[in-house]
Amino acid sequence: MPKTSQTLLEYEIIEPGREATACVIWLHGLGASGHDFIPVVPHLPLADDLSVRFIFPHAPSIPVSCNSGYVMPAWYDILALTEVREINQSHLEDSRMAVSLLIEQQIEQGIPCEKILLIGFSQGGAVVYHTGLQYPQKLAGLIALSTYMPNPQLLDDTARTTNQNITIHIAQGTADDMVKEPVAYLAYEWLQQHEYKVDWTTYPMGHEVCMPEIRQIGTWITELLKD
Repeated sequence: MPKTSQTLLEYEIIEPGREATACVIWLHGLGASGHDFIPVVPHLPLADDLSVRFIFPHAPSIPVSCNSGYVMPAWYDILALTEVREINQSHLEDSRMAVSLLIEQQIEQGIPCEKILLIGFSQGGAVVYHTGLQYPQKLAGLIALSTYMPNPQLLDDTARTTNQNITIHIAQGTADDMVKEPVAYLAYEWLQQHEYKVDWTTYPMGHEVCMPEIRQIGTWITELLKD
């Protein structure tokens, strides 16, 4: 995998109608791209007084072992399709560093860190967990969609205290056959056990997003980024 920690990820961007005062960084799933969630934005019921920039990064294309080495966009290699995926941990760490660079870029452009929200779907959600829980400055929050927490035992206990009090929203499909509900729920249980502010919402859907969920995401974004 390319050393993403040394170069800024390519990304798609949606700017608000006026100067941005907040930012959402939204990570796609395995085999998708930064274009994946752009069509969702017009359907988010965002508050009129929000001025949110949306960043949709593209994962690098790498061979993915569980797909017979087929090259596709991926935040890390999946070595085995166990319920909680067996993954290449160094790739996950590279992706954490790459997303952290994006956060730092937004801070340099004048967005306060506490106004930066991370959202991730599936594999992108795993990266959001791994990045957001260890980021050294306080973020606005995390939204984890149809995902799992990879190797929570490897999270830096000292680092994650910075974001101990942020809000984390988890949304999961009850008919998801890719990331099954009990696996996603393990992350919720771990976060509860470690005294995070976390909630759990399910939808009657598979490995996807649905319109009620999209509307809920818009509400969450408003709540987390409003003054």
